[in-house]
Amino acid sequence: MQLSKHFHLREFTRSQTAARRGLDNMPGPVAIDALTLLCETLLEPVRREFGRAVVVNSGFRSPALNRAIGGARGSQHVLGEAADIEIPGLANAHVAQWIAAHLAFDQLILEAHVPGDPASGWVHVSIALGRAPRRQLLTATPKGGGRPGMLYQQGLPG
Repeated sequence: MQLSKHFHLREFTRSQTAARRGLDNMPGPVAIDALTLLCETLLEPVRREFGRAVVVNSGFRSPALNRAIGGARGSQHVLGEAADIEIPGLANAHVAQWIAAHLAFDQLILEAHVPGDPASGWVHVSIALGRAPRRQLLTATPKGGGRPGMLYQQGLPG
């Protein structure tokens, strides 16, 4: 099922953990609507801006899969509202900074980023289906700590 011009549902549902454990990781209609909105309002604009494929590392997670991987309670991944992304060849901090400056998101987290290693970590981005977006900016360190705000912006191209 095509969610938008460049994104297919299978990119958001594939999971090695689900496959190994025989977990159903297919979203229902409301989560598919959320994934479609996520693609149209966040991921497609990111792809247009950078002119490169956006890799979805983690998208939809069924409640069973979210528990199996130790995902956060109340994770927006379970609702189809979130994706963890990267763009090969671009610094994740730069991608996060661009999203923060240009798009309407609910939550934006630069996760597991190590200063000086542009390929480290990933960008978690979410929408809020049927609610006003919080525009919450966070940075999560590789050791699991978190801090409000978008860190590591110094020296990044605008």
